[in-house]
Amino acid sequence: MRFSGFRVFAEALNGHTGWRPLWRNPDPKPAYDCVIVGGGGHGLATAYYLATKFGQSRVAVLEKGWLGSGNVGRNTTIIRSNYLLPGNEPFYEFSMKLWEGLEQELNFNAMVSQRGIINLFHTDAQRDAFRRRGNAMMLAGAGARLLGREELRTLIPFLNYDNARFPIKGGLMQQRAGTARHDGVAWGYARGADLHGVDLIQNCEVTGFRVDHGKVRGVETSRGYIAADKVGVAVAGSSGRVMAMAGMRLPIESHVLQAFVTEGLKPTIPGVITFGAGHFYISQSDKGGLVFGGDIDGYNSYAQRGNLPVVEDVAEGGMALMPMIGRARLLRMWGGLVDMSMDGSPIIDRTHIDGLYFNGGWCYGGFKATPASGYAFAHLLATGAPHETARAYQFDRFARGYVVDERGAGAQPNLH
Repeated sequence: MRFSGFRVFAEALNGHTGWRPLWRNPDPKPAYDCVIVGGGGHGLATAYYLATKFGQSRVAVLEKGWLGSGNVGRNTTIIRSNYLLPGNEPFYEFSMKLWEGLEQELNFNAMVSQRGIINLFHTDAQRDAFRRRGNAMMLAGAGARLLGREELRTLIPFLNYDNARFPIKGGLMQQRAGTARHDGVAWGYARGADLHGVDLIQNCEVTGFRVDHGKVRGVETSRGYIAADKVGVAVAGSSGRVMAMAGMRLPIESHVLQAFVTEGLKPTIPGVITFGAGHFYISQSDKGGLVFGGDIDGYNSYAQRGNLPVVEDVAEGGMALMPMIGRARLLRMWGGLVDMSMDGSPIIDRTHIDGLYFNGGWCYGGFKATPASGYAFAHLLATGAPHETARAYQFDRFARGYVVDERGAGAQPNLH
């Protein structure tokens, strides 16, 4: 079943009786060539690309809840490729290119909206750092534009430009960045994977790995044992707990990252705006709500809820940047469980156990990486070799001294 404007029109005339479920709900088979643990954006994208790009037909995705119940439905929906370091910029630019063709490829409305992102700067040193980042972005083909104060006033006049502590001096803009509908991304990848024969198995929690003589043989689940030649783990904030079942301790901490949305307002925010003097970012949804967030909670947790100090900190950042936000009423808030690596960059690599692969450590940036993460992980699972854009994301970078520390602030999660 292909979606189209004609199909919507025809179904409207027919009382919408012809729509079918987007994917099957199969029982698990006894064995697969490849099992993906985690039915979020990264796991679903991996399964989709395994089936479509690498011809893998016997693939299953195991999700302990329902598809999209984790971080892919608990984020602020931002997509961008405005990175500096050579270990990051090619990867995220690859992801951005996949975003730009995603809806046509999946035949699904993921509401990809390239409205642009502006990173504000408040000091001369920040300006110079952003100029350097912009040059790196242009060299990688991502595109960048440095905006002066007056040009910025024309685009977004409602900011507090003359704040005594944080005067706004300009910003770095990536026009191709923007937002996408997080649920739509998960549903689109799930539908695409299902159409190519992937089994999407919900309410199937992995409870252990069966390893024999250093090779993974399959996974123990709440629905019985499932044999597999290869197992790929992509479970975001649950990475530490899941990989511990295989006897691994990861260089990752799990933290809560809160997000917020206000009541619906008339169109106000033209794209995505980030505060350079504090960790605050904001955009406006298609329903009119202001969607924003800030820092992670300062303690390790596996709970999908946050606490008041971070709420206050995010609200203060918003008020410092745009005082008008103080008049908007908060509609709801939520927490996502993020896997914070020690250098702020992800890991896509094989483990010391033959046939067991890991994808995690996405910190704040998991959603925007969804297409490239899935493609690179599928490439690794299918070929045994890292994708050319993900060669920097290996476990041994910490031992070799090749960390990908984008902010250069330190090797612990609260600093990046």
